Amino acid sequence: MTAPAVCRILETSLYVGDLDVAQAFYERVFAFPVLFRDARMCALNVPGRQVLLLFKHGATAEPSETPFGTIPAHGSVGVQHLCFSIEQDEVHRWQAHLESLGLAVESRLVWAKGGTSLYFRDPDGHSLEVGTPGLWANDPIG
Repeated sequence: MTAPAVCRILETSLYVGDLDVAQAFYERVFAFPVLFRDARMCALNVPGRQVLLLFKHGATAEPSETPFGTIPAHGSVGVQHLCFSIEQDEVHRWQAHLESLGLAVESRLVWAKGGTSLYFRDPDGHSLEVGTPGLWANDPIG
């Protein structure tokens, strides 16, 4: 039996020390609007019907009861990685944008299939990347 189809990744999570600082960073760097915010988490609207969830460390260690049912406990420790897709002709604008915000580009790679990645860090030390088509075979250039 084959698995049922998946459309896309709907949510991605990062676990952060200071929710206010993390929210401000992602709003400032990416201009992601807030969809929902409470004391334990912040949901940010990422283009393409995607959501970035920022969870305060430890706030999801226990199951969470909601009017809709129980959300199982989850969490993560250590540095995580996320890559946001950008257009090929936006690499220089992104580099200038990051520099204008005082964010160091930790690494710039040009991949074998022609894609380009810029790596930098968020306030919690998570490795962030903006990458163009050409990183993966399922996202070719052109």
